[in-house]
Amino acid sequence: MGDRRDAFAARREQMGYTQESFGSTVGVEFSTVGRWERGDLTPQPYRRPRIAKALGVSLDELGALLTPTRQASTVAVARPDLAEADDMNRRDLLRLFSVTGALLALPAGEAALGDADRFVAAAHTGVVDAAGVAEFAQLNSHLWRVFALSPSKGHVLPLVRAQLDVLTDSLRRSQTPTTRQRLCELTADLFQLSGEIFFDGDRYTDAAHCYALAGTASKEATASDLWACALTRHAFIAVYERRFAEAAPMLDMAATLARRGDPSLSTRHWIAVVQAETFAGLGDLDSCQRALDTAAEVQHLRGPVHNGGWLRFDGSRLDEERGTCYITLGRPDLAEVALIEALSGTLTARRKASVLTDLAMIGVHRRDPDQVVAYTDAVLATARQTDSGVVARKLRGLQPHLAPLLADRQIRRLDAELTDLVGTRAT
Repeated sequence: MGDRRDAFAARREQMGYTQESFGSTVGVEFSTVGRWERGDLTPQPYRRPRIAKALGVSLDELGALLTPTRQASTVAVARPDLAEADDMNRRDLLRLFSVTGALLALPAGEAALGDADRFVAAAHTGVVDAAGVAEFAQLNSHLWRVFALSPSKGHVLPLVRAQLDVLTDSLRRSQTPTTRQRLCELTADLFQLSGEIFFDGDRYTDAAHCYALAGTASKEATASDLWACALTRHAFIAVYERRFAEAAPMLDMAATLARRGDPSLSTRHWIAVVQAETFAGLGDLDSCQRALDTAAEVQHLRGPVHNGGWLRFDGSRLDEERGTCYITLGRPDLAEVALIEALSGTLTARRKASVLTDLAMIGVHRRDPDQVVAYTDAVLATARQTDSGVVARKLRGLQPHLAPLLADRQIRRLDAELTDLVGTRAT
């Protein structure tokens, strides 16, 4: 039993909520609200903005309300709330959107400087040389590697925001056309990374803004492959939210851009994978299979086929992608072969969780509780360790399908754990 949160419960009552009505407002069961108030559970960071809004408090004030009663009586000042810090980083990055968008809209050679800035620039032009651009590019590459290795992707956001500040400041200054082009490429690169961070945190609107700005910067840099990848990431949000018809035209545009790009890169093959998921969502098995075949042609490319940053597709995930597509198409027989093959490879924690969730879904189709429990327990362990919005989203998609198996005690236990973690309930 945890320490009670009497201030949190009192605020809920003050706002006129019962535990049941409050749970309905923030998207959890009333029993979860009770566990929060008893101190048995703590709301996940991604859920806190909605809780704060319902209670009419700031995120910082919510952090104080969530401080256990016994601890609050001995601590004069509440510790900083991690969710508030995360929100501050998000707001700072969003403020860059308008600044960067305005800078990219200026004709090349025009600097967005006021009179005072022009005076300073006369003494120090702020022109970036080739060595400076190379250092920026190296740091961008490093940030992508940190993102790939970090169990909590949101921790990378302050570093990305700081580097975007540097790039934006450089774009304010008059640069040579070649340098400006490279700065636009690097800005597009980091906005795609920012979008990936927001996407992982279930902030899809913010991710979409990032991808849109990445596309604008890529266009300004005349970087076809970079632009195509920004469009593909933007389209993938619609795919992820099962709005397949909206994704299709963006992917067609991305494919057209990729044909103008570097044929030695895997851009067009990655786009084909996302198109395959789109066709699967539309129930078109033949088109899905053709797109997967196009993606598989990446194995015939020679040399470095990606840059490890905004383009990372090398064909190593084809089995996972096939499995996902066949699950969507209702063909578990085809999916299981691909997914088992995927597990034999080297997977990140997030990718492995995605594969295991799909295998659990196959267990649901077979009405096999043991298979469902074995795979879902493994995914839950990963979700608790990484706090990944992507993993939580996969679990949210699985939970409603558990309903036919709820007569099984272990499935009921899973359903309760999923409710606590992702705030949904199988119906």
